[in-house]
Amino acid sequence: MQQAVIVDAIRSPMGRAKPGSAFTELHPTELLAQVLAGLVERNQLDPGLVEDVITGCVSQVGEQSATPGRVAWLAAGFPEHVPSTTIDRKCGSSQQAVHFAAQGIMAGAYDIVIACGIESMSRVPMGSGRIGQNPYGPSFEARYAPGLVSQGVAAELVAAQWELSRGDLDQYAAQSHQRAHQAREAGAFHREILPIRTAAGLVAHDETIRPATTAERLATLAPSFRDESLGQRFPQIGWHVTAGNASQISDGAAAILLMSERAASRLGLNARARFVAFDACGDSPLTMLTAPIPSSRRALAKSGLALDAIAHYEINEAFACVPLAWQRALGADPARLNPRGGAIALGHPLGASGARLMTTMLHALEDSGGRYGLQSMCEAGGMANATIIERL
Repeated sequence: MQQAVIVDAIRSPMGRAKPGSAFTELHPTELLAQVLAGLVERNQLDPGLVEDVITGCVSQVGEQSATPGRVAWLAAGFPEHVPSTTIDRKCGSSQQAVHFAAQGIMAGAYDIVIACGIESMSRVPMGSGRIGQNPYGPSFEARYAPGLVSQGVAAELVAAQWELSRGDLDQYAAQSHQRAHQAREAGAFHREILPIRTAAGLVAHDETIRPATTAERLATLAPSFRDESLGQRFPQIGWHVTAGNASQISDGAAAILLMSERAASRLGLNARARFVAFDACGDSPLTMLTAPIPSSRRALAKSGLALDAIAHYEINEAFACVPLAWQRALGADPARLNPRGGAIALGHPLGASGARLMTTMLHALEDSGGRYGLQSMCEAGGMANATIIERL
């Protein structure tokens, strides 16, 4: 079996999904096209050697409906013979794209693949694909009667299960902004961000980070998902989840260049990390956000590593309760958990987030000298991916 390695990983800055923000006037495939072009250019790679472009994207409707990786690849001016496919594993879509790319290399089906992700949540709003539609059939509804809840209410259930207070969530959210701001000020994001050209000029920095955020300010925000009709069914809920301690709706793209060791060696490119373990598993679709816990445990078991051997944990901050519950369940070191901030500060462009997290984790491992990194993301429907990489 040949080894799959990461040769490079880059991302766009993260843009707010609000009118007048960085990428609201930029077609999503144009955003991804620039990231793909930047990845190819900075590695002096012949694009004709790429065998597939595996793209994570959640809302595959409207401007993201025509196999966005394929459109972006051609928009970048690259060869027509290179194919693309689109993956939807909800928030973990581009992390799953990385899994499929690496596994294809390990199986001998590929030598050179790009795994990437795109989501323009300003131009293709979350949930666009199901407007007026019920995605659940009668058998599913009967099994989960009296019904599932929104992700926000699921976050409330997770906070209650792990006895996380409003103060815990707000303090964690403020820390995310502080860590991301410190990383940006120290230049820690410089190598991973590709500046993006827009009609308004060049965008070179994340516009989502709010350095003035404090737990005290966040404490003034009203709960976002309060629903008194659910009080009898879920009396344990404290209604602690707000817009301030949840991930930001945002626009962004990220891309990772994967190769077999022999291809990287043949092209004179440096193998920066290898894959140690993969996992994907499900958990309750009611609490929905808890699967990173069993998925991380399974990935660790597959790797033969103890949690203490992992230098960097990248657990997606869909809501502050997700990494906090993960930390408590696994007994993880909080200093290693999202040390450069997460989606609360950097945003969560759904289909791009898996590749964005891996890009940040790879660069952080290189900067710190850490050896192993573990990444996991909760996904709608009660699923999660987990990946362990080793810096080379």
